[in-house]
Amino acid sequence: MTTTPDECLDVELDSIDLADPDLYATGDFLTVWRYLQKHAPVFFNRSSDDGFWAVTKHREAMAVYTDRSFTSERGMRVGGGAASRASGSKMVIVTDGSRHRQLRDLMAPPFSPRAARAMEGNMRAVVRGLLDRARGLAEFDFVDLIAAQLPLYVTCQLLGVPDEDRDLVIDWTRKAFGSVAGDGNRDVVTPQEQAEAHAAIFLYATELLAERRRRPRDDIVSALAHGTIDGRPVTEEEVMVNVNGVLTGGNETTRHASAGAIEALAAFPGEWQELKDSPGIPATAIEEVLRWTAPSLHVMRTAIRDVTIGDQLVRAGQEVSVWNPAVNRDGDQFPEPLRFDVTRTPNRHLTFGTGNHVCIGGTLARTELRVLLEEVVASVASIEVRGPVRRLRSNLMWGLDQLPVHFEWEADR
Repeated sequence: MTTTPDECLDVELDSIDLADPDLYATGDFLTVWRYLQKHAPVFFNRSSDDGFWAVTKHREAMAVYTDRSFTSERGMRVGGGAASRASGSKMVIVTDGSRHRQLRDLMAPPFSPRAARAMEGNMRAVVRGLLDRARGLAEFDFVDLIAAQLPLYVTCQLLGVPDEDRDLVIDWTRKAFGSVAGDGNRDVVTPQEQAEAHAAIFLYATELLAERRRRPRDDIVSALAHGTIDGRPVTEEEVMVNVNGVLTGGNETTRHASAGAIEALAAFPGEWQELKDSPGIPATAIEEVLRWTAPSLHVMRTAIRDVTIGDQLVRAGQEVSVWNPAVNRDGDQFPEPLRFDVTRTPNRHLTFGTGNHVCIGGTLARTELRVLLEEVVASVASIEVRGPVRRLRSNLMWGLDQLPVHFEWEADR
């Protein structure tokens, strides 16, 4: 990712469609984001019948995330339609107020710093095993062999998914978000396949719920199955949509952050050497990976009253989306925004959002990334990307679908 001079920003405002998944798979998204930041930081995207507002600057994004003029309960993704709105007041990321707090409290214990520390040893063993598998390979797909596996292990632990079901789970979550990782002979996942994958996840969640109601365990499904909201038991639908959220969010976001970290370290060898020379992985490096990768491409809110964002009047009922990777590259907030800098501070990225809806899994994701980088830095002398690199075709998740790499290994590991 290199800087594009302002005079080269050749974009027609009316031609921009941030909802087009091809923009992020094969398009020049960096130029589009830079153009919007300069000319239309609060931009009305007319790609759908009603259109939506799109925010690409940090100050305006903070306003959307924290202003109570917006609600999450009418859906959190552009183009989600009735299916997305149906999860309102049921799924933790699309609830507000006391219901949001109660659902979050039920689900929070496995995501706590204490729980993350308890899982760290097993995470490290998983990563070392994956790296051992890669040692004999001259070239391998980092996404498929390593990046996809650690978050899958962690997420399945959180939900109590049996080991024998994990390959099924990762296949469903990949297809649900349009990924062809692990299947290099395909170019695209069809809408029907995506819908079938989502249906399979819901069916699996139903079966998991029935089992946990009979035999509760120390996992999120059991906590939801035996929990209460506003004094009544959590419904089957509420359990299913939240299990779906943990499966897809937990697997997809850390997968893309991990792969993006390796691509960035290969592209910026000075930053790789900085980590090699450090006694451990500094916290600044983890935050920079999160700023740089920002796997949740956008988050949507709906205005419940007329409100002004930047210099634009947003009417009640209109949708407003924050495009996180663009916001994280706002030059007014981040000096040299297109430079990957593992020592960057301050780093007020919005990868996990902010305010009441800050990502519940942020601590766990940071732990996963730190463990992964510690093991890679200790075991690998150098990284070479051997293309072609394939980006995910999605307007919701942002990241790499295939990352062919060659590792030179440290002789004594």
